[in-house]
Amino acid sequence: MRIQELDWGETPWGEISLRQRWDRVTERDVYEVKLGDDFLMSSQFTTGERELATIGLAAVAAARGTRLTVMVGGLGLGYTAVAALEDDRVAELTVVEALPMVISWHERDLLPDTVGLAADPRVRLVNDDFFDLVRAGRADRTYDAVLVDIDHAPDWLLRDDHGDLYTVEGFARVGEMLADHGVFALWSDEPPEPEVVRRMGEAFERADAHVVPFPNPLTGGESANTVYLAVGPRR
Repeated sequence: MRIQELDWGETPWGEISLRQRWDRVTERDVYEVKLGDDFLMSSQFTTGERELATIGLAAVAAARGTRLTVMVGGLGLGYTAVAALEDDRVAELTVVEALPMVISWHERDLLPDTVGLAADPRVRLVNDDFFDLVRAGRADRTYDAVLVDIDHAPDWLLRDDHGDLYTVEGFARVGEMLADHGVFALWSDEPPEPEVVRRMGEAFERADAHVVPFPNPLTGGESANTVYLAVGPRR
């Protein structure tokens, strides 16, 4: 297995690196992000990240027309943002990313699958802490959809101070960033948790969870992610 380190640096969260390696099972280059000792994300499996955008935007009423404003929380390897741009209704896409180095990967087009993302005139890459932005009510406008893929799951956090997002009050604060018809979608690497759906349902008119299966050639079986979906913030 050959591994090439494309970028490396210190962050407030620990050392971060972007690596490219040849995978002998799938016979293709795989791009991975490692944060400290934690493998944060990989281009090996991206169905869940893409479906986060597809499921979220499909829930935005067609009556809203063709100029949707969308926020993505967490840039990562860029698959959610790219999938959102495939929806012709999206006119403005704001991507909030806490780590400047991650933004620089896309500005330098280091990732073949997302080349051109940073240069798209619809896209604004913002270096900010999404959780603090929500907590402090600092959104610059209301959005038709907010799509979030940062923590591994609502109970598997990258940082302890992220936990307040996944409460009824935290979900309600996301709702304050949304238009009346707005949609909030959240990615998770774990099976659906009824308690998360319940909390979302207290802050939104409707909430549910979608299981997103995908083939896993490394195991010869099937794996799955979850996309939580909440529609219509309660005012």
